[in-house]
Amino acid sequence: MKRIRILIVGKVISIFFRAFIKENAEQLGLTGWVRNTKDGSVEAVFEGQEQSIEKIIRLCKKGPPLARIDDIKITEEKPENKFTSFNIVY
Repeated sequence: MKRIRILIVGKVISIFFRAFIKENAEQLGLTGWVRNTKDGSVEAVFEGQEQSIEKIIRLCKKGPPLARIDDIKITEEKPENKFTSFNIVY
């Protein structure tokens, strides 16, 4: 089990980025959440198998078709195993 927190900076608001992340996280069997931040970035926390975490990182670096990724910050955290699904947080 692995847990990461990721901050995605760029053109990531109003282009269905959160929905893109949620759909892919669910397909990969990951739990956690994704949300927009006040500064216009997208932040997410993922928990799951290392292979799935690696795949979601690659997807976050690419984003949906209208996205422009300027920077990504990834922080590894201690898994908490408290999530039962993956959600968009408002």
